[in-house]
Amino acid sequence: MNGGGSYSGRSYNWFWIGSLWAGLAILDATQNVFAMRHEGMHHSWLRLFFCLAFAWLPWVLATPVVIHLGRKYPFTWKPLRWWLIHLGAVIAINLVASAWATALEVLLQPWMPDFESHSFFVTWPLKFSGGLLPAFILYGVILAVTYVLDSRAKAAAQQTDTARLNEQLSYAQLNALQRQIEPHFIFNTLNSIAGLVRESRNDAAVKMIVALSDFLRRVAGSTNEARVRLAQEVEFLEKYLQIQEARFAGRLTLDLQVPAELREARIPSLILQPLAENAIKHGIARRAQGGEVRVAASRSDGMLHLTVYNDGPLLDRDGRAVKDGIGLSNLRTRLKLLYGSDYELRLENYGITGVQVSLALPYCET
Repeated sequence: MNGGGSYSGRSYNWFWIGSLWAGLAILDATQNVFAMRHEGMHHSWLRLFFCLAFAWLPWVLATPVVIHLGRKYPFTWKPLRWWLIHLGAVIAINLVASAWATALEVLLQPWMPDFESHSFFVTWPLKFSGGLLPAFILYGVILAVTYVLDSRAKAAAQQTDTARLNEQLSYAQLNALQRQIEPHFIFNTLNSIAGLVRESRNDAAVKMIVALSDFLRRVAGSTNEARVRLAQEVEFLEKYLQIQEARFAGRLTLDLQVPAELREARIPSLILQPLAENAIKHGIARRAQGGEVRVAASRSDGMLHLTVYNDGPLLDRDGRAVKDGIGLSNLRTRLKLLYGSDYELRLENYGITGVQVSLALPYCET
């Protein structure tokens, strides 16, 4: 079995092949020696043990051949020649194994003086015929074990490949979602600039254009990482709110409560901007006197808690006064892709006139 996602089915683990056959050979030799001693026989026990144990050597060497044939010619009902190939392989292996075992006995003579030793060509046919049924059984066991192990390896490889493809798909979706935010934000900003020009607020329009240019340079210079440092997100948020301050002409204030020790935490990129945009669109923009957007961060129980507050108006009783536009729906999808169900996103009334988005993510710095 190979490491990695794809399973080729070509390698052999010689350690396990040798170990399993060695264990079987020692067990068989030991059992036979002790059984004969118990019956009162008097053989050359050391030579007999050696003969019985090393008689399994041809099967050790033949195991990779059997595995290869089993993989190349799997048992089906269609090609008869495949069955004939396996039949021929069993006969050939048994022929070699019986010849090897006979040669060991003739050479070492372990049976003396209890049994009379016969010549090689007398013993070999007897061993071949007597070992034919066990050979079929052993051959079938090898094929069955190979099939089971290969099936498990292929299933594991498919799971690995599927997981890798899902990960690649998730990152592709995240990248697409992130790219969706940028034009959405740019279009809204350009509309705001056009509105300022129509109102002859040229200085505010120029200030917004400069802030937009600075923001876009930061976006273009950022990486495509799915997660970035909280400090980087705060910088993006500040540039975005500079643009909005030019639009609202002093009616918008920002309060950042992000402790320095939390700014190295990793969070999804461009996550605060859509929350702030939502707060401004559905909160500050609806108030003639404007209001405050407050962004806070804290840590507890291994979770990073982010909140974005704005000065109302309050949500309806069913909590649907603020509908999920591109910003929030995009955010929910990204969070699900990154964290599965290990996150929390709540939109709720806060205090007498405020609305707050609360977000909890697993805390990490890598």
